[in-house]
Amino acid sequence: MNATVSTAVFGGFMAVTVALGLLAVRRRGAGEGGGGLAEWSVGGRSLGTVFIWVLMAGESYTSFSYLGAAGWGYNSGAPVLYVLAYMSCGYAIGYVVGPMLWAYARRHGLVGITDIVAHRYRRPWLGAAVAVLATVCLLPYIQLQITGMGVVVSTISYGSISLNWAYFLAFAVTTAFVVISGLRGSAWVSVLKDILVIGTLGFLAIYVPVHYFDGYGPLLHRLVAEKPQWLTFPGHASGGLGQVWFATTTVINSLTVVIFPTTVAGYLGARNADALRRNAMYLPFYNVLLFVPMLLGLAALFVVPGLAGADSNLALFKMVVDSLPAWAVGLTGAAAALSSIVPMAVFMLVIGTMWGRSVLGAIPRLAGRQKLSSQVVVVAAGTLALLLTYTAPNTLVRLSLISYEGMAQLVPMLLLGLVWRRLTVHAAVSGLMAGFTLVCALVFTGHDPLWGMNAGIIGLAVNAAVALAVAWLGPRERDERPDAEVLALDDEFPRAAAVSRPESS
Repeated sequence: MNATVSTAVFGGFMAVTVALGLLAVRRRGAGEGGGGLAEWSVGGRSLGTVFIWVLMAGESYTSFSYLGAAGWGYNSGAPVLYVLAYMSCGYAIGYVVGPMLWAYARRHGLVGITDIVAHRYRRPWLGAAVAVLATVCLLPYIQLQITGMGVVVSTISYGSISLNWAYFLAFAVTTAFVVISGLRGSAWVSVLKDILVIGTLGFLAIYVPVHYFDGYGPLLHRLVAEKPQWLTFPGHASGGLGQVWFATTTVINSLTVVIFPTTVAGYLGARNADALRRNAMYLPFYNVLLFVPMLLGLAALFVVPGLAGADSNLALFKMVVDSLPAWAVGLTGAAAALSSIVPMAVFMLVIGTMWGRSVLGAIPRLAGRQKLSSQVVVVAAGTLALLLTYTAPNTLVRLSLISYEGMAQLVPMLLLGLVWRRLTVHAAVSGLMAGFTLVCALVFTGHDPLWGMNAGIIGLAVNAAVALAVAWLGPRERDERPDAEVLALDDEFPRAAAVSRPESS
């Protein structure tokens, strides 16, 4: 009976999810200039502050919020706070970077980072190469969201739905609505997701301490008395994730998150730059909720002790399933599932857009069918992640180790290149290759962190040094385009520097 009730509640919300995607398309209408790739991939550049806020909050609240954050708190404790630190710092950087990328893309009719790179350096092949690199870094996130949602579905069904069927359900629901509705549908579903996330985490923040410990006072007293290692760096059995790792990880991730393809998709979907600035100010308040699963993961040390390995990610849900009625379990599961579906949808959409635009779109025969090509790639990317989830789960899990640190190596090429003309394509590519190679070497030989530092920031330092050296000492190419064509000059402000002044770059 519990499984039936919980699964019915969950299934109802999945039906609503697909319906919202269809409604988003119907409300917009294909005839309002919105039937093409720009409408599908960046919402026709018409999303206001509320939709941008809930869409980009999807970057904060994934299945990690219910599984990984609680699992990190359960296993290690204090080091998990890096998530709050880098997101808050990233929003501050995004206050400047978001409007800059939005204005540049809008001025030149671009729909993603591969477009931006190809336009800045006048090299279509470079956009295609970045698409391949970004796909390698994003596919693990799709696989991890499929896995996370599968674990949630199997758990809230009290084991009546197997993991394999739960994985397929995650893939099917996400693919169906993202192919049909694109970014706009993801934004609409984000509203439902955020209502459930705020409601369930707010309830659990009160319920778990009161139900199991008679309040926060006794819970915190037990943590200080019995688990002090979890409350200080480097945490309990964390493998050396101390203060230096915390600081360097915060820096590298805060730089990376602002140029992550999914974040940029959110930027480019905005109606205007002010929506992005307001969004950057509001989002840190939303991050406060992330304290809840982290703290509940610590509480689970006393309620469900002895969890090891991947089972530690179920710390929060084991408390939920053991103590709440079936309908509440289903509701919490729906919130966690939507926290997988929304970011997974945006990951798949971004991969599809990059390939449809910069890789397949470069083929003359397919140039006029970029939206269709992108939708086909969405299905292909999701299918590949699903198959690897079944057959070789550790392959993508290992790749996920370099996802953020690898994407960080695009920071000089993208951000430095948009404010400094002298960064040539040779310099940008040389720096990217040096940084990415070093990161892969450090990660896959077990040297991350190195000297207590995140390997990504070491790779980024080498990347920037190589790029600057080649820019100053290497070959230069003539670029006759004016600054307004090459650089990111925010249209919202006076453009004194935007003089049409061809120069050597």
